Amino acid sequence: MFQIDIMSRIPVYEQLIRQTEKFILLGVLKEGDKLPSVRQLSAELSINPNTIQKAFTELDRRGIIFSVNGRGNFVSDKAMKALEVSRRSAFSDIKDQIKDFALAGISRAELHEYIDEIYDEMGDKA
Repeated sequence: MFQIDIMSRIPVYEQLIRQTEKFILLGVLKEGDKLPSVRQLSAELSINPNTIQKAFTELDRRGIIFSVNGRGNFVSDKAMKALEVSRRSAFSDIKDQIKDFALAGISRAELHEYIDEIYDEMGDKA
């Protein structure tokens, strides 16, 4: 399920965080689902267990997952709401990027076309 790109500039723990969030947004992981254990992921991905624990700790801090001592980590019932809030706060970054696109000569029509293409690819998920 999880895949790590060792050539990426994105730290491994951040790749795990992003993939977990994406799996939740896509419905692959749902409220109450148990995540693979730190030990299991460490063996499957051949990465240090501390790296996985760092990702899980951050996901827990964000309210995406919660841990139960001796049982593991689970998707929180507040995960979708937390992700929605997080994504909406990114709108200001997107607004700045759109301004940069406009300054670079990219037209409104081109942006609309690109956005429509993305939503079309997403199908029912959007």
